Amino acid sequence: MAMATGTETSRPDGRFPNQLRSLACSRGLLHRAHGSARWSQDNTIVLAGVYGPKPSSGKNENPEKATLEVIWKPKTGQSSKKEKECELILRRTLDYIFLSAVNPNTTTSIILQVVNDDGALLACAINAACTALVDAGIPLRNIIVAICCGVRDSGEVILDPTKVEEQKVLAHVNLVFPSRPLTVLPEGPSTVDNEPLEHGIISSITRGAMSVDNYLDCLERGRAACSKISEFVRSTIEQGQRAIDLASSS
Repeated sequence: MAMATGTETSRPDGRFPNQLRSLACSRGLLHRAHGSARWSQDNTIVLAGVYGPKPSSGKNENPEKATLEVIWKPKTGQSSKKEKECELILRRTLDYIFLSAVNPNTTTSIILQVVNDDGALLACAINAACTALVDAGIPLRNIIVAICCGVRDSGEVILDPTKVEEQKVLAHVNLVFPSRPLTVLPEGPSTVDNEPLEHGIISSITRGAMSVDNYLDCLERGRAACSKISEFVRSTIEQGQRAIDLASSS
């Protein structure tokens, strides 16, 4: 899937500033996991596996709530401070949709394996993790989708930057939005305080410095892009459900 809107100058890979790379997602690849998803944005690829819920054993865990554990594995080598920071961001972001009151005194682990990093890695990992949770049947408040936006020297905003583009931009921001309600809540509320649910923002992680106008531009473009990503996620979930239904009836 690719999204192209806008007529500004093209990028090194031929995309327009508002154009996403091709998206692909496969579910159920890890047979020993309770759920899994392989999410790719062209050459940026993350494999997520969900294990649990399983009985908690930690002394500091709340027996009345479920715990979410995130483990980030780099492509090569040992985890560093950067990976630990990604784990923290992911856990805090996923905590928004994780229903901790369900299955109390249990732990659900999400293991993210970086297969390849060609830019927008954190956004890719968030999308992979959420899809894997859906594949595992973990109860969620909502589905979330993420996008990375970069700001060039000229002030131009580009979506879904590659690794080379990330290294050249003044700043980039990873934005996480609730998915469109029809993705998971066909009969649920579509507004909060008279605003469409998908207009809210869950996480915003910025690297570098940008002006307020640039940030607002990122929000506008990122929200529009996430609407398209929501449609892709919904299609992926529906295809998986149809496969399950066919298997059940055979």
